[in-house]
Amino acid sequence: MTSTESFTHLISDCDGVLIDSEAVALQALVDYLAPLHADRAALAALIRPRLGLKLEALVLGVCAELRLPEPTVPDLAVMRSTVEGECDRKAQPIPGVREAYAAIPLAKAVASNSRHVRVQGLLARTGLAELFTGGIYTADIAGRPKPDPAVYLAAAGGMGVSPARCIVIEDSVTGVHAAVAAGATVLGFGGGEHSPPDQAQRLREAGAAHVFASMAQLPELVAQLRAGASLQAPV
Repeated sequence: MTSTESFTHLISDCDGVLIDSEAVALQALVDYLAPLHADRAALAALIRPRLGLKLEALVLGVCAELRLPEPTVPDLAVMRSTVEGECDRKAQPIPGVREAYAAIPLAKAVASNSRHVRVQGLLARTGLAELFTGGIYTADIAGRPKPDPAVYLAAAGGMGVSPARCIVIEDSVTGVHAAVAAGATVLGFGGGEHSPPDQAQRLREAGAAHVFASMAQLPELVAQLRAGASLQAPV
């Protein structure tokens, strides 16, 4: 792609990209699981790389790895309510995200593994909703969560554009896999408080074209992609 018309739309993940909620979720999950496993550092180390998965898959994976009893469906429902409640009360926009997205002259949508009603509420509460005139697309509407590409295919289809014309902003390996599978070009955000030290490398290995650490960098990176520049040097 070489012309400025090659990329015409931007699709953004929500948690950890727009809203600084993953660090809150990490702490809430550690607090919830600590009565079952006293080593909080070990819990955090297992939860952190799974952020971006649906909560049920994340918790079941951690419990299986630690050989803890598998939580029941009611247990998972309580855990989801607890974690989402903490995030919805405490989480704020990622620093600089409003200015960065407002400076990008592309139609924008959100694609998230979270529930539609929750994403709507978060974006409304933080004043970010007006940036995403292309709509909100979530796993509960699309039918399959990331790493399946369904949410990204739904977002591109909802805006009437090929995924190949979309730039995706993701902070998780799960999300990068989903966007790449959909056929989009991904910029990985590795600057969240929740990101492990090796997150930039993990995002690149998952298929991100470039990884950036500050939202202040994003408008220029998008401009370079639209101009056909190669983004190879890590940030």
